[in-house]
Amino acid sequence: MLTGLFRMHGHLVASHPWEVIVGTVTLTICMMSMNMFTGNDQICGWNFDCPKTEEQILSSDIIILTITRCIAIVYIYFQFQNLRQLGSKYILGIAGLFTIFSSFVFSTVVIHFLDKELTGLNEALPFFLLLIDLSKACALAKFALSSNSQDEVRDNIARGMSVLGPTFTLDALVECLVIGVGTMSGVRQLEIMCCFGCMSVLANYFVFMTFFPACVSLVLELSRESQEGHPIWQLSHFSRVMEEEEDNKPNPVTQRVKMIMSLGLVMVHAHSRWISEPLSINTTVGVPQVGMELDHLLPRRIEPEKPLWHFYLTRMITMDIEQVICLALALLLAIKYIFFEQAEMESTLSLKNPITMSAPALTLRRPAETCCRKELCPPQALSPAQSASAPEATNKSERDEVIRPLSASTTDTQPKSFFVEGDQEQEQKAEMDQPSLLPKPRDLDVCVAIINNPELGARFLSDAEVMQLVNSKHIPAYKLEAMMEKPERGVAIRRQMISAKLSHPSALSTLPYTDYDYSKVMGTCCENVIGYIPVPVGVAGPLHLDGKQFQVPMATTEGCLVASTNRGCRAIALAGGAKCRILADSMTRGPVVRLPSACQAAEVKAWLEGTDGFQEIKEAFDNTSRFARLQKLLVGLAGRNLYIRFHSKTGDAMGMNMISKGTEQALNTLQQHFPELQVMAVSGNYCTDKKPAAINWIEGRGKSAVCEATIPAKVVREVLKTSTAALVEVNISKNLVGSAMAGSIGGFNAHAANLVAAIYIACGQDPAQSVGSSNCITLMEASGPTGEDLYISCTMPSIELGTVGGGTSLPPQQACLQMLGVQGACLDCPGENARQLARVVCATVLAGELSLMAALTAGHLVKSHMTHNRSKVNLQETPGTCTKKAS
Repeated sequence: MLTGLFRMHGHLVASHPWEVIVGTVTLTICMMSMNMFTGNDQICGWNFDCPKTEEQILSSDIIILTITRCIAIVYIYFQFQNLRQLGSKYILGIAGLFTIFSSFVFSTVVIHFLDKELTGLNEALPFFLLLIDLSKACALAKFALSSNSQDEVRDNIARGMSVLGPTFTLDALVECLVIGVGTMSGVRQLEIMCCFGCMSVLANYFVFMTFFPACVSLVLELSRESQEGHPIWQLSHFSRVMEEEEDNKPNPVTQRVKMIMSLGLVMVHAHSRWISEPLSINTTVGVPQVGMELDHLLPRRIEPEKPLWHFYLTRMITMDIEQVICLALALLLAIKYIFFEQAEMESTLSLKNPITMSAPALTLRRPAETCCRKELCPPQALSPAQSASAPEATNKSERDEVIRPLSASTTDTQPKSFFVEGDQEQEQKAEMDQPSLLPKPRDLDVCVAIINNPELGARFLSDAEVMQLVNSKHIPAYKLEAMMEKPERGVAIRRQMISAKLSHPSALSTLPYTDYDYSKVMGTCCENVIGYIPVPVGVAGPLHLDGKQFQVPMATTEGCLVASTNRGCRAIALAGGAKCRILADSMTRGPVVRLPSACQAAEVKAWLEGTDGFQEIKEAFDNTSRFARLQKLLVGLAGRNLYIRFHSKTGDAMGMNMISKGTEQALNTLQQHFPELQVMAVSGNYCTDKKPAAINWIEGRGKSAVCEATIPAKVVREVLKTSTAALVEVNISKNLVGSAMAGSIGGFNAHAANLVAAIYIACGQDPAQSVGSSNCITLMEASGPTGEDLYISCTMPSIELGTVGGGTSLPPQQACLQMLGVQGACLDCPGENARQLARVVCATVLAGELSLMAALTAGHLVKSHMTHNRSKVNLQETPGTCTKKAS
C-alpha cells in the first residue's frame, strides 16, 4: 500500500513540476519575510543594548570550528561533483541545496515564533551541512535518466519514488528520533538546538520529496531535443537502471532494525515526557527571585544610529579570520568548479557524451547542419597532452564535450537528399559535388594510447580514427562491436569501411542496422555484422491441433503462401481439427574414425554394438550435459573407416553443439580402449546435417512426427473447391509417382519445405536445416460412409529444431515462439516445448499441402499466383540497370 501511495505522489509531482517548484519557492520566501519583518522588534546592537556575559573563548575551539566549516564546504563540493556525473552541473545540485536551505528557513521561523533564541546557531550550522547526503538525489535522478520521453520520465520518477520513498521516510524518522534524544538532556540550549534539528530533518524530507522530483522532471523536459523528444543527456546503459531496481531496494533486515529502534526511541521519549511533567511544576518555585537578581542583564532600548539595512550590511562585512578562511575556500572551490573543470575528462556515466549516440542518430538530429551548412571551420590540431580534450565547438554545449567524434553525416554514404525537402534539393546536389572538409584524425600513436587506456577507450575516438586503427591492425575488424562503447557504432563503422570498397558506395543505404540489440547477436548468431534483413511475417490460423488453437507465424517473401496455408487451416478447423504425435526424439552426430585395418574396424564395431561397450560410451557421453542422453549407436563400416551415428535426446535445444560435445568425449573414451583408433572428423556426414540423405528419411533425425485429419466432403467442395476423388488421384500421380520418377529422397510432398522454411525463419531456427526437416510424405485417401470424405496425413521423420539457443535468443524470434507458447525451455518436462513446436510444424505442413493440392486439382494455382505473387516494380526503371533509357 505504501509503495502505491509513493508512486502516486511521485507521478503527481513529476506531472506538475512548475506548480511544485513555484509553490515551494514562494513558501520559502514568505517564511523568510515573516522571519525578517514580524515578531520581536528588539535587534541587539541597533535599537537595543544587549549586555553580554563574559565567555572564555579558547583558540582550540576556533580552530576546530574553522576546520569543521571547511570540511562542510569541501563535502558540499564533492557532492556537486557526484551530481555532475549525472550530467547536471548546476541545477540538480542547487535543487538539493535548496531543500536544505528551505528546511533551515522553516525551522528558523518556527523557533522564532516560539520566541526562542538560538545562540550559537552559526557554530552548529556546519555540523548540519555534514549531514547532507545528495546520494538520495543521485538515486532518484538515475530512475528518470533511463527515459526516452517525458511520459517515461514521469513514470520512472513515480517508480523511483515507490522504491526509494519508504526508505527515505524511515531514515528521516530515525534521524528525528535520534536527534530528539537531546531534547531530554535538561540543558536548555541543547534542547532548543535538537528541536531545531528535528524540524530541519522533517522539513528537509518534505521539501526533498516534492521539490527535487519536480526539478528532475523539469530539467529533463527542458533538455529534450526539439525533433525527437529524447533527453540530450540520455545514456544508453542507463536503460539497465530499471533492471537493477532490486539492488536499490533496501535490505529488509536493516529496515526491521530501524523500525525496532524507532519504536524503542518513541517509548523512551514518551516515558521521559510523562516523568518530567511533575518535575516541571516543582521547579517553578524561586523563579521570580532569580529574575529579580538578573534585571541588570536585560537589554535596554537605545536610539538607532544608522538605518537597519546599513546595520545588517556592516555586520555582514565585518568578519573574523575564521570566517575569511571559510569564505575564501568556498570561493576558490566555486571558481574551480565553474571555470576550470570544463576540460576535465567526463565520467563514464556522463550523459552529455555524444559518442554514446549512434552515427545515424546524429545525422537525423541535425539536418540543418548536415544539409545546409556551406562552410566548415578548419580543424584544430591537438597536442598529445590534449588527447582527452575536444576540438573547439561552435556553441557552449559542444564546448562542454570532452571528445567529439566525427558527425556521421560527414562520412555516411547515404544520399543526402534523403534529408532534403522541396527547393533545397538542387542546392544539396551542388554541395554533393564538392568534397566536404573533415576533421583531421590524430596521430596513430595518440589513438593507440587512447584505445588501450581503460579509462578512455573508443568513445574518445572519432569514426575516422577508429578506421585508422582497424587499417593498421590495432583493432581487429571482427571485434569492432566489442571494442566500441556500443555495438551499433561498431556496425556503423564497418558499413563505412565496406561501402568505400564497393562499386556502388550507396549500396548499403537501404540495409537497416539501427535500433537492434546486437548484444544478442555477438558471439551467438553472426559475425562481421553490417545490418539485418527485415522479412515480412504473416500469420496463418487458427490452426486447430490436438484440441488447441495456434496462430502460426510465417516469415516469407512468397506471395500466396500464407493465404494458402490459412485456407488449409480453415478447412482443418471446419473438420474438427488435426491430431499429431511424436514418434521419435533424437538428434544425431556421425563422426568418422579410422583403424589400421578393416578387421580391427570390425572389432571396434562389434564392441560398440555390445552391451558393455555401449554402456561405457553412454556413461562418458551423458556426463557432458544435463540433457544429453545417448539412446543408441548406429555403426557403419567402409573398409577401415568406421562411421558411428550417435542418437541422443537434447531437451528443448536443437542440440548440435550439445551432442558434438558428448560425441567428442565418447571418442576419447573409445581411444582409451583402442589406442590405434584415429579420429578423422567429428562429423563424417553420417549424421546427416543440412544435406539430403536417405539415412535421415529412414532412421529419422531430430523429431519424427505424424499428423492426420479427416476433411468432410462438404468442406472439400465449399472451401477447397474440388472433390475428394480428384485430390486422391492428383496426390498419387504427383506426390508419389512423380517424386519416384524424379528419384526424390523424402520429397513425396507438394511443398513441405515452403512451410518449414517460413516457420524456421520466423522462430529463429537454422534455415539450412529445412533441407532435412522438410522430408515428408503426404498421403490422401477417400474415407467415410460414402467415400467422399478426405483422409490426409503427413509423416515427417526428421524435423530438426529447438526452442533455446541460436536464433531463438533474438527478441523478434522469441516473440514468434511466444505466439505459439513454446518460447524457452520447458521447466516441467524438458524437451516438451521443442516437441510441441515440431507438432505445429507438421500440422502446418498438412494445412499447406491440403490447400496447394486443392489449388492444383482445381486449376487455380497459376491464376492465384499471377494475382498475388507478381512484383509490381518495373525492373527496367530501376536505377542501376543497363537499359536503353539509362544509356
